[in-house]
Amino acid sequence: MITARENLLNIAESYRIEVNQQLDHQKQVELGQFMTPDAVAHFMASLFEETTESITLLDPGAGVGSLTSALVHRLLSSPNLPADITVDAYEIDALMIQYLVRMLRQCGYECQGAGIDFSSNIVEKDFVTGGADLLWASNSLFAQPMSQYSHCIMNPPYKKIRSDSIHRQKLSLVGIETSNLYSAFLAIAIKMLAPQGQLVAIVPRSFCNGVYFKPFRQLLLSEMAIKHLHIFESRKQAFKDNEVLQENIILYAVKHAPQGDIHITASSDPSLDDMIHRIVSFEQVVKPNDVDCFIHIATSDLDQMIVDRISVFTHSLHDLGLEVSTGPVVDFRLKSDIRQDPKEGAVPLIYPGHFSANQIQWPKLDGKKPNAILESDRTRQWLMPNGWYVLTRRFSSKEEKRRIVAAVCDPRIFPSNQIGFENHLNIFHNNKNGLDALIAKGLAIYLNSTLVDLYFRQFSGHTQVNATDLRMLRYPNLDALTRLGSYINGSFPKQGEIDGLLEVEIHNLTHAESLNGNPMSIQQKIQDALFILDSLGMPRGQRNERSALTLLALLGLKPDDAWADASSPLIGITPIMEFVREHYAREYAPNTRETFRRQTMHQFMDAGIAIPNPDQPDRPTNSPKWVYQIEPNILELLQSFGKPNWEENLEVYFAKRRSLIEQYARRREMEMIPLVIGEQRDLYLTPGEHSKLIRDIIEEFGPRFAPGAEVLYIGDTGSKLGYFVESTFHELGLFFDNHGKFPDVVVYDRANNWLLLIEAVTSHGPVDAKRHLELATLFKDAAAGLVYVTAFPDRATMARYLSEISWETEVWVAATPTHLIHFDGERYLGPYD
Repeated sequence: MITARENLLNIAESYRIEVNQQLDHQKQVELGQFMTPDAVAHFMASLFEETTESITLLDPGAGVGSLTSALVHRLLSSPNLPADITVDAYEIDALMIQYLVRMLRQCGYECQGAGIDFSSNIVEKDFVTGGADLLWASNSLFAQPMSQYSHCIMNPPYKKIRSDSIHRQKLSLVGIETSNLYSAFLAIAIKMLAPQGQLVAIVPRSFCNGVYFKPFRQLLLSEMAIKHLHIFESRKQAFKDNEVLQENIILYAVKHAPQGDIHITASSDPSLDDMIHRIVSFEQVVKPNDVDCFIHIATSDLDQMIVDRISVFTHSLHDLGLEVSTGPVVDFRLKSDIRQDPKEGAVPLIYPGHFSANQIQWPKLDGKKPNAILESDRTRQWLMPNGWYVLTRRFSSKEEKRRIVAAVCDPRIFPSNQIGFENHLNIFHNNKNGLDALIAKGLAIYLNSTLVDLYFRQFSGHTQVNATDLRMLRYPNLDALTRLGSYINGSFPKQGEIDGLLEVEIHNLTHAESLNGNPMSIQQKIQDALFILDSLGMPRGQRNERSALTLLALLGLKPDDAWADASSPLIGITPIMEFVREHYAREYAPNTRETFRRQTMHQFMDAGIAIPNPDQPDRPTNSPKWVYQIEPNILELLQSFGKPNWEENLEVYFAKRRSLIEQYARRREMEMIPLVIGEQRDLYLTPGEHSKLIRDIIEEFGPRFAPGAEVLYIGDTGSKLGYFVESTFHELGLFFDNHGKFPDVVVYDRANNWLLLIEAVTSHGPVDAKRHLELATLFKDAAAGLVYVTAFPDRATMARYLSEISWETEVWVAATPTHLIHFDGERYLGPYD
């Protein structure tokens, strides 16, 4: 049942979607305007501690009011209501302000109904300049004390600040040094908070490391106690409808509170349905005596294994006598000197495109980039002596699964004494000269290891690999690098060999007694499972870590097991999650069980990968003994993974897959009673999304929620009367009205004497208050109870109309067919007087 307070969230989400559709995408990118989806806003609000005291809330960059409304909803849902709520909402966009006014007014109505005084003030000022002015004025000798806030919730803009901008000047006046708007918003808000004031913000992860954010980290850690950190493991997911590429983090902190343990959570989906969690000490997040104040976020025990293993290597580049720099050749500045082909007077010019199997392929005559640069007085200062170097790409290409991609530069392939390295490369060198050959090869092996890649992803939220990031890494000593380098004799080792070589070095240094588990084995098994799901053609929504781990649990495969050892245990959802926690170091929150069931296991059954209850097919749906088992043909196929006959076996499986899926589908369909569609069983509707949704209503909704009922009417976009049973209409005292606006589907549940009036909504037309009245009038003479249903293809479509749905109606989503949403329903499903 949707309550009025829950509708507060629905209104905010509908405003967000409406405004998003009106905003210019390029302007959004330029201004860093990315509004918070409802699930994320709701989670952010849930992090605040409850209080019965007066609340003064700061919402910088308020947008349409999504975050304020989420917090008001949270406060109204608490058994301990606050005395009063005062909101200062900063916003400068005229379009958003129109919606913000309405949203704050709605918040006021809801608070009034709960007996809470609510007041709000929209501040139409730039928060950085306006906030800096307030801080500056409050520091003057005769100034009045500045208002301090008990709460702050924010999703600030993501945009760099120019060093000569008014923002930078204002910030410097109040002692804030930072290079991005989001960290400027955070810094000012921290200074505006009262002691014990609470802050929740969603921001890019980039502030956690790097030189430029060091002053901000020092401010944050000196003023605030971090209580909770949430990571979105995909760059695009938190704001997937805006194509945001930053890795996002949600931060909850309390001003001047004692620093204690930190709750770390992570999810790959903005709905937060697949959340993993752990609790760690502050010292595990910010290392003692770390002058750079880096914030390390290990979201799982697997991540902690990675940290423990990388800590075995303690040498900096400086300790090794090595350096790393950005490639000095900026090609557009030397355009007249660049040559496509190597000619007399030119020397090799290396681009990322010259990388091939972790080595340099030169010249690359079929590539898009040039191969040479003229050597002259103009260019010589940008060139380096030919020698052994290690190069990494500053930007990994789309097809690369790795963040760090390193290649050995072998001087023997170049015909000159000088060489140019383009600006999109990082170069490991020795005082601008080449390295020892074995050191270079060993360094490349280390940088290309799975361990380094996994660790780098933990501490760097950047979308690129900077020389600064590489300087922050710790490396094996020169002896270990030499040993690693000695294994390269010709072609570069494959990934499994690289990880094995590094594991030997770790064992030599620690004897492995103090290390738990092998993160490389864990990661490799997960990657194998993801590859298998992709090979089986699973939809994108099931090609994720949760589904990969589920597959491994169904097979009883531990990280060090061979695929040939896969088995077929009977296993339920909770034991699957326990298997994942014990063997793959991922602890999912207990409330994610339904996500495993609905977003992975249902699709596995549909694809014929898993079978429900093979030991007792008629087991009740709600039985706690419900189990799954890997399908025997899939088991046989996967036992051959990694062997020479894998591809051949995969083709054989696909040849018989359809019949297997149909066989299991028929078994599942027996649990549902299909609707009765008279003698006219073959219906031909006008092609399109609307007709597909109507088909889902007939095949999925009806058998579940009105089993055995009769279909009386199906509308068709091509011809208004797609299907009609006139005799039953007359029996119910109804007549078809050519002028009446009929629902898309009418179903008669004779057993309950209910008439289900169903609207299929793909682009417009839910059962809102107006439509509810229209249908009630059209069917007022019916000798049956009326049930009003709005059907949507997916939750994204539903979200656009939630604020319009009429009370005392039902909502069904085809993407999750086993559930209904009841709007203010006094009963599960049925008519109202």
